[in-house]
Amino acid sequence: MSGRGRIRVLNVAEKPSVAKSVAEILSRSGGGMRSRQGRSRFNRIFEFEYCIGGQPCHMLMTSVTGHLMELEFDDRFRKWHSCDPADLYHAPVRKHVPQDKLDIKRTLEEEARMCQWLVLWLDCDREGENIAFEVVEVCMAVNGHLNIWRARFSALIDREIHGSVQNLVRPNRLFADAVDARQEIDLRIGASFTRFQTMLLRDAFVLDFVRDNENVVLSYGPCQVVDVKNKEKLKYPPYPLSTLELQKRASRYFRMSSEHTMKVAEELYQAGFISYPRTETDGFSVNTDLQAIVREHFTHPAWGSYAQRLLDPDERLWRNPSNGGHDDKAHPPIHPTKLSTGEAGWTEDHKRLYEFVVRHFLACVSQPAVGAGTTVEIDIAGEKFFASGLVIIAKNYLDVYRFESWDGAVIPTYALEQQFLPTTLTLDSGVTRPPPLLSESDLLSCMDKAGIGTDATMHDHIKKLLDRHYATKDANTRFSPTKLGEALVMGYDDMGYELWKPYLRAMMECDMKEVSVGSKSKSEVLDSCLQQMKACFMDARQKKVKLLEAMELFFERSGRTGDAQSLGATVRPCSICNESNMLLKRRPNGEFMVGCQRFPLVSSTLCVFFNAY
Repeated sequence: MSGRGRIRVLNVAEKPSVAKSVAEILSRSGGGMRSRQGRSRFNRIFEFEYCIGGQPCHMLMTSVTGHLMELEFDDRFRKWHSCDPADLYHAPVRKHVPQDKLDIKRTLEEEARMCQWLVLWLDCDREGENIAFEVVEVCMAVNGHLNIWRARFSALIDREIHGSVQNLVRPNRLFADAVDARQEIDLRIGASFTRFQTMLLRDAFVLDFVRDNENVVLSYGPCQVVDVKNKEKLKYPPYPLSTLELQKRASRYFRMSSEHTMKVAEELYQAGFISYPRTETDGFSVNTDLQAIVREHFTHPAWGSYAQRLLDPDERLWRNPSNGGHDDKAHPPIHPTKLSTGEAGWTEDHKRLYEFVVRHFLACVSQPAVGAGTTVEIDIAGEKFFASGLVIIAKNYLDVYRFESWDGAVIPTYALEQQFLPTTLTLDSGVTRPPPLLSESDLLSCMDKAGIGTDATMHDHIKKLLDRHYATKDANTRFSPTKLGEALVMGYDDMGYELWKPYLRAMMECDMKEVSVGSKSKSEVLDSCLQQMKACFMDARQKKVKLLEAMELFFERSGRTGDAQSLGATVRPCSICNESNMLLKRRPNGEFMVGCQRFPLVSSTLCVFFNAY
């Protein structure tokens, strides 16, 4: 039990493993810790003594498992046939704790009742801030006098954890609002278009990728010698590592998917070997002791000698890293936080990704590679030809960054106006070729350029693209559109919309940033975006024949729905409830009927179904 005069502090982390790591680090200075079971068997409670700003505290550390709450429509709008999909743009929504998180909620409530402070150890990005306010909502409901604090950290190592708890700040409501706005927009747009195109197309066509009894959802969403020039050339090392670059380079170098890359990186972070892996920052703070990080790797058998050379003044290899110009104000670039020579239980992907993070860090604090480039312009019977060559003088960062090379053709040394006799003259014929398919690295670059997703969500967008059969990915991590993907794009294009292009999502992501910095309000963004998208939805529904025509180019009619063009069409107003329209519907046995749009919400059964045929 806590001693007299001690503040009782409830600490909440985003994952059980993070809660345990933080508790272990902090408890070492206070005589150890004890652990007990919470309501959820996966989210234990750790107790220990600690001083914050000289104030003795009895610390209780527990966790959630990601988001504690879900956003959903009120019950009357959740069933697919319960309303017109257009109603989903203004239907009431609510955040609630789902059934599988109720035990975590109860733990928070029980512990919060007896505490004076709540310290939030959630990930320091917008998503983490949103989860933090979910925790605040649950805890404040049972104890409105809690003093709310936020711990900001980027690595599960002693200096970071102690530093963060001694420099607590207030949580950022604007960051949480930005996520709330994005969630609501995604829910309303995604649900309306998903219901519309799924009910229109799923049963009307034979989809060749569908397995027996599979309930297919066609989701929508959010979702580069006449003259001799000799010139020194430099090949610069990469910028400090952001999440996007981690995903792109892991795909390029190791053919790891972005989703798998983030899973492995998260496990390395939770084990304390790398810093927080979700960051948009690609420049180190001037306060970061970069040389201390290098010294930790002096003894590594593979890159230890290079690390020693980096800090040897006679080598002149050290260079303060460049800044890529991005700073999310939450986390530093991804970097190694602890030396590893291969941990028990690590897979090859863990080893590869850890090695990459270390070598990338060592490279970004190294001098650029130096080469001598020559460009020769040659006159042959009045025709101008050009040749270029390169000789590497000093490899520098390339000595440690084995993932990159600097290749160039070697050409003879020419003097101005020198004459020579070519050994062969050939004229090759060729034809234009289409550009190659996008690799995962290419796709991530395109998404970043267009502003689609964040460093923490891009891999989820890609996974959804594959899960919904809109594209496939081959062994070389290159994407190809499926027939379904092409049909949907063609259909919406024929309507006059380019919903598949990145502009809409990019605009939405820009709006979310505006909310997070206070330039726009959450309600302003919601009202503007949803008004535009509802108008787009209503028009698209009027032009649904375009989708059907596009699908017919790629798929056979199934014969299961009769005239799919009229399915769901309004027949007449409902004369019984006087509240809605009668729509063409299909019974489970395949017969057609006319039914009230608001069934089963209306109480009268007279307006439910009338056999139309």
